[in-house]
Amino acid sequence: MKVFITYKIPDKGIEILKGKYDLLIHDKEDFLTKNEMIGMIKDANAVITQLRDPVDKEFIDAGKNLKIIANYAVGYNNIDVEYATKKGIYVTHTPGVLTEATADLTWALILSTVRRIVEADRFTREGKFVGWKPSLFLGSDLYGKTLGIIGMGRIGQAVARRARGFGMNIIYYNRHRLSKETEEKYSAKYVGLDELFQKADIISLHTPATPETYHMVDERRLSLMRPDAYIINTARGSVIDEKALFNALKERKIKGAGLDVYENEPALTPGLAELDNVVLLPHIGSATKETREAMSVMVCENVDAALSGKIPPNLVPEQRNK
Repeated sequence: MKVFITYKIPDKGIEILKGKYDLLIHDKEDFLTKNEMIGMIKDANAVITQLRDPVDKEFIDAGKNLKIIANYAVGYNNIDVEYATKKGIYVTHTPGVLTEATADLTWALILSTVRRIVEADRFTREGKFVGWKPSLFLGSDLYGKTLGIIGMGRIGQAVARRARGFGMNIIYYNRHRLSKETEEKYSAKYVGLDELFQKADIISLHTPATPETYHMVDERRLSLMRPDAYIINTARGSVIDEKALFNALKERKIKGAGLDVYENEPALTPGLAELDNVVLLPHIGSATKETREAMSVMVCENVDAALSGKIPPNLVPEQRNK
């Protein structure tokens, strides 16, 4: 059986498949085009895809022998899951394994944004630091402030756990309210979405990309934020109307933002990179050696299970709940 891997992943997972299957791995730095992938998937029984790969009907139809589409990511909005399911193809992802790394990265963005770390670093490198000054790069305290978490799943809860160490108040919005025990565990208070935008000093996004969350953060909701508030996004770019965010930052309607994901990734809204009140990262939420290796093992175990006639352990919810 043949396994097509659209972009090389860590060897730790690939070792699971070596010797058992015929592996076709794209191991160059450039990305394959959709047409190139379609040409390479025709004889594949399994494909390991990246979040950037457009796995649509055309792609799926080209893989006439596909048993599984294994996404090397927790997100899977790049895949037409409904169509794959109709074709009897498993779709899997890598949930849970990147929770702690993404929560850490969220806090790196919070601290970098609120304490103006990137600005200060650039200032120092450019030789502009001539000595301590009382008003040099004033940021904001975290202690005693209110953190608003949108999406209180695994990652959102991991962010909340870290927030307690900073002595922050936690409010949250989730599609389904958490149990009383879970709320007490994190000292978290459930509020409505608009109320969260009005009350939070820092808003952190942890929702999937769905039709319901598309542009959840739009011009109206940004207008609810106080001028000294910040917004952080390590979830999905489409959750924020990036043009509206750019305008809010440019006009100083909010204090700042920290972004790891973008609406039209990898492209940025024109002018965003020129602003000094936003920290921009290249989608590195899960980018630790340990996490990426664990993701590699998980994605390859999913493939091995499917090709061995078993149900993969990490089906996407749409298939898992059927």
